[in-house]
Amino acid sequence: MKPRLLLVSRTRYALPLSPSLDRKFAALDERVSVRVLATAADGKRYDDGRFSLMPRVPRFDGPLFWIRLPGRLRRIVSEFRPAVIVTQSPYEAAFAALARTGVPVVVELHGDWRTATRLYGSPARRVLAPLADRFAAFGLTRAAAVRTVSPYTSSLLRELGVEPAAEFAAFMDLELFLDRPPVPLPDTPRALFVGVLELYKNIDGLAAVWRSVARQVPNATLRIVGRGSQYAIVEQLVAESGGTVTWDERLTQAEVARALDDASCLVLPSRSEGMGRVLIEAFARARPVVAMRVGGIRDVVTDDVSGLLRSSDEELATALARVLTDRELAERLAAGAHSAIADWIASPEEFADRLFDLVKPYTGVQ
Repeated sequence: MKPRLLLVSRTRYALPLSPSLDRKFAALDERVSVRVLATAADGKRYDDGRFSLMPRVPRFDGPLFWIRLPGRLRRIVSEFRPAVIVTQSPYEAAFAALARTGVPVVVELHGDWRTATRLYGSPARRVLAPLADRFAAFGLTRAAAVRTVSPYTSSLLRELGVEPAAEFAAFMDLELFLDRPPVPLPDTPRALFVGVLELYKNIDGLAAVWRSVARQVPNATLRIVGRGSQYAIVEQLVAESGGTVTWDERLTQAEVARALDDASCLVLPSRSEGMGRVLIEAFARARPVVAMRVGGIRDVVTDDVSGLLRSSDEELATALARVLTDRELAERLAAGAHSAIADWIASPEEFADRLFDLVKPYTGVQ
């Protein structure tokens, strides 16, 4: 009999699953019986025996998710009787500990948990920062095991005196980014940003960087993809740009792949970053990255090989202008980026094997 695994997260699942997620769960099903407690992308309650998706409530979605989580955990544990609970962040782990189910909890650490209250959403969140930090640390230190996604996230965990049980990246479906050969860099200089419009992505810094680049490279364009609380900064930048800056709130994966094809490089000015899936997607399309030298970006991008890493907005602006005007440099970095993709490709089966090895000590499987 396969061991039972309960996955808990704030992820918003859309059902039926996309082909990529379907392959991921099919691979997991070969090794464990999976139940998922998360939220519904369409806002409706859903429970089909595998996915238990909580409804979304406008304005109070976040608080209600956390308030209801311990009770829902106890109910599902009573029904499903999992051998292990796997949570997507320290916060779900902390609530799982408070639920007192008696089931071992394994935490996935995808980034710096401190950004959730300091560099994301409403400034009012910052009032909660000290409490949230202690709560996250409680979840991490009480867990049976913690899996990190990069050397950077491992270093954050070790600051709490906890050693990672494993370190491997989350499953990434790169099929739409690898299904055809990369195309040459465009003839005209074009930069691309893809990410949420939140403080941790340094959207104000992106605006300052682009104003500097626009003066140095008048024929350059910037395309911004994303939405979030910092949207007003982007609206202002678009309005003043005279058409050289465009903005899409949302694109499909296939559209992001085409946007990368149309770009000379990806720019990522983040103040904090766990790893950054978009970096891997850029590598798959052979696009160099111009980014801040912070967090997990340093684990993915090698300076002057697959991109340029800098430590300030001013340095980032100079580096971005250089990539947009020096085609020989851009092409060399593009080749380095494409070569680096091999380190990040993992099949659904490989991911499932790694996850199973992580939870195996708590399942009773010999």
